[in-house]
Amino acid sequence: AAVPQRLAQELVVRDGVDIIAGFTLTPEALGAADIATQGNKMMVVMNAATSVITEKSPLIVRTSLTIPQLNYAFGKWAVEKGGVNSAYTLVADYGPGHDAEKAFAKGFTEAGGSIVGADASPVANPDFSAFVQRIKDANPQSVYIFIPGGAQPPAIGKALADRGLTPPDVKVFGQGELTLPEALESMGDTAKGIITTFHYTMERDDQLNNEFVKAYRDANNGRSPDIFSVGGYDGMHLIDEALKKTGGDTDGAKLVEAAKGMAWDSPRGPISIDPETREIVQTVWIREVQEVDGKYQNVIIDQIPNVKDPLHGAAK
Repeated sequence: AAVPQRLAQELVVRDGVDIIAGFTLTPEALGAADIATQGNKMMVVMNAATSVITEKSPLIVRTSLTIPQLNYAFGKWAVEKGGVNSAYTLVADYGPGHDAEKAFAKGFTEAGGSIVGADASPVANPDFSAFVQRIKDANPQSVYIFIPGGAQPPAIGKALADRGLTPPDVKVFGQGELTLPEALESMGDTAKGIITTFHYTMERDDQLNNEFVKAYRDANNGRSPDIFSVGGYDGMHLIDEALKKTGGDTDGAKLVEAAKGMAWDSPRGPISIDPETREIVQTVWIREVQEVDGKYQNVIIDQIPNVKDPLHGAAK
């Protein structure tokens, strides 16, 4: 965290910024938290997704997600509506993977399901064949997967298909990275029927979202928006509205007060800032990979509205 801390300090002390925002990864956000507190600067987290971040400074507001927020709700859904009561979890062996596994398993078991096996795969270049063989031997009704995007989704898709662990025989659940558009292209038929949870679905047919997708593509040479784009977009909306409320006063504590309880319609759906935790409250979307006009895409099949982060604030 030394580098993000130094960079945040330079922004505040040398460049005299009024607000610090961004933070793709958790260590970056944790590194900057003390600087925000010391400098009385509002800090807007637009992506980093570990629950603990907002507890590190009273001046942090988050407009992205927390991993438990998505996966705890999804674990419950898998039993209550997904029609399964046993699952095997396979997650990448790093912080986000463990966060996801814990949250999914908690929701799944609280709803009456049982986790029949749990594995963690190497973060870089794993060979999934041994893991998938163990899953097959355990004979679960469903598999839950959390892995980074890139080369891993097609690799796990192929490994599962090679051993016959595919929908509808075995339900495959995961967080949205598993079925990003670029992953679907390389997964081909092995993606069909995979069910994922995400807080933003580009294909959601809603006027605001359609306008956002079009404007984003027009501004970025045809590239489609993703969770990073929408986290940044909503972060800028929050900053703009908070400044309007304070009449342009950039005092960190005043801006954060202005942000608490703020609610608006986002391209992802209705969102708000929980006044107690300064966390985003949002709809958790459940999507299934289906063939649409000859191409595989994520189709929304259900939604869980007004979900708070379960690790703090929700239990109060």
